[in-house]
Amino acid sequence: MSKIKLTLIKSLSGRLKAHQACAKGLGIKKIHKTIEVNDTPENRGMINKINYLLKIEK
Repeated sequence: MSKIKLTLIKSLSGRLKAHQACAKGLGIKKIHKTIEVNDTPENRGMINKINYLLKIEK
């Protein structure tokens, strides 16, 4: 299965609770930390919802 690299570039504080929950669901915790997630439709939906907070790489 392919992977996507995600880096949080903006803070989660002051964001909508739903957006904070998406970040938590993806496993993103700290700014400037990079994680890899599987490229599934569920993860894509969460990434699209908070794409303004993330740097996305394939």
